[in-house]
Amino acid sequence: MALRELGLDPWFADKAREQCGSGLSVARVTAVDRARYLIRDEHGEMPAGLTGRLQFVAESSTELPCVGDWVCARCLDARSHASIHGVLPRKSCLRRKAPGKDIDFQMIAANIDVAFVIQACHFDFNVRRLERYLVMVREGGIEPVVLLTKVDLVDVDELERLIGRIRLAGIDARIVPLSNVTGAGLDRVRELLTAGKTYCLLGSSGVGKTTLINRLAGDPGLETRDVSRSGEGRHTTTRRQLIVLDGGALLIDMPGMRELGMLGVGEGLDDVFADVGELAKNCRFKDCGHSSEPGCAVRAAIERRELSEERLQDYLKLRRETAFHDLSYVERRKRDRDFGRFVHSAMKHKGRRSGD
Repeated sequence: MALRELGLDPWFADKAREQCGSGLSVARVTAVDRARYLIRDEHGEMPAGLTGRLQFVAESSTELPCVGDWVCARCLDARSHASIHGVLPRKSCLRRKAPGKDIDFQMIAANIDVAFVIQACHFDFNVRRLERYLVMVREGGIEPVVLLTKVDLVDVDELERLIGRIRLAGIDARIVPLSNVTGAGLDRVRELLTAGKTYCLLGSSGVGKTTLINRLAGDPGLETRDVSRSGEGRHTTTRRQLIVLDGGALLIDMPGMRELGMLGVGEGLDDVFADVGELAKNCRFKDCGHSSEPGCAVRAAIERRELSEERLQDYLKLRRETAFHDLSYVERRKRDRDFGRFVHSAMKHKGRRSGD
């Protein structure tokens, strides 16, 4: 399979020539399962591990490979495995705040052209969660498309009502309703797929991501379990992996994400809440909090019923969350750098004393 069919365009090819030295070749990361990798080049797929140097020089986990990355690799032992020596620059990426209390980024996938954000019409539908996904997607420089699955579980009027709620929230992304059971809408999804382009599926567990891939790829062997009585699927996807579809499009599947903490998503937040941002430009004060300040254009729009109070509160909540995490992240990185300088100074001082 030619590298261009895996998504290697002239931009990535130039970066590979600049960064992959003698004896190294360019390959794409097709699967990540904890610290284990699968990479693929024009000759096929093989397991790979990181060199000690790559792990040592990386300042954070975001600089290590993730599914969709292009890497410089050395094939070993007749291609039985490979070592990854470097990661090429990314055109786009999906990242979030690491789950739990750690204030750090977690890379999800890289070099994606379009993200299919999936919500089920039945148990999973949640506009607030959808906004969070869209902020993350927009921040990463990726085009979003909303897929509403399980339309076979609601009638036409209910489907229109759900779409109306999405539009009322100011979300202008393309929406495609579909059913993995009846096949309705699958042709519309296929029409969006272009050979050599990379797509991903985002959504909570059980919304039909793996089943959709099986329908699009003619059942590549991804495991799913039976659908529960509530309509909630119970899937077994535990790793992120890139699949080449018959038509040449590249599709990344990944586990459902329980946490979508906001970290470093200023631009994405502004894109998704562009209507609030435009109104805020006309506020009397630049630092207006849109609560009770005089001359607040946002509050005036709410009074005129041009903007809902609920949408403003969603925006303010996400802005507070990302501001808190961003500050914590900066403070943590500063502590890490200070500690690094302290260790370097101590080692240098110890070396001088031993030489006396």
